[in-house]
Amino acid sequence: MDHLDRRTALRWAAVAMAGSLVTFAAACSSDPNSVADQARSGDRKGYVAGDGSIEQLPVTDRGEPVKLEGTTLEGKPWSSADRAGTVLVINVWGSWCPPCIKETPDLQKAWETVQAKGKKVEFIGLDKLEGPETGLAFQTANKVTYPSLAYDGGVPILSLQGKASATPTTLVLDRQARIAARVSGPVSTTTLLGLVDDVLAEGA
Repeated sequence: MDHLDRRTALRWAAVAMAGSLVTFAAACSSDPNSVADQARSGDRKGYVAGDGSIEQLPVTDRGEPVKLEGTTLEGKPWSSADRAGTVLVINVWGSWCPPCIKETPDLQKAWETVQAKGKKVEFIGLDKLEGPETGLAFQTANKVTYPSLAYDGGVPILSLQGKASATPTTLVLDRQARIAARVSGPVSTTTLLGLVDDVLAEGA
């Protein structure tokens, strides 16, 4: 092979490598459609995960009330409108999501704590990208005692005003059902109880 042929071959090899890198990057992207495909196939890679960042919104900066409704994994209707005046914790999760699995005991412990102390707080999960049978089996196996809404094509999540793009995400709603705090990523028991207490203390 002469010098010119070697240069041509190297150039085509570089083009082929660049194409492979583009294909690899696309496969590892956080495109929502890709996430859905991976979740349906049981692949636990590539989902949009939060970094655990915490956002607390002053009362003056909170948006419109969240109007959340749906059907629980057990098939019962549920609506935030029936819980007026209650601080509501919403956790978006999926059994296919490793950080969700890891945080589950912390959420359950936080729920048991607010119940034991008689606080006017309710928890509701939003199962994401899987059927209710799968979500219910996970909750039963992990002894989760607060309810979760079924995915239902993503309709319930749409009501969260774009504040739950990461999985998991935990939102704390104030007594007027406005988003007061958000954890983008897994949450600990201590952090969640602190956020809840801050909201409970408002106007107390």
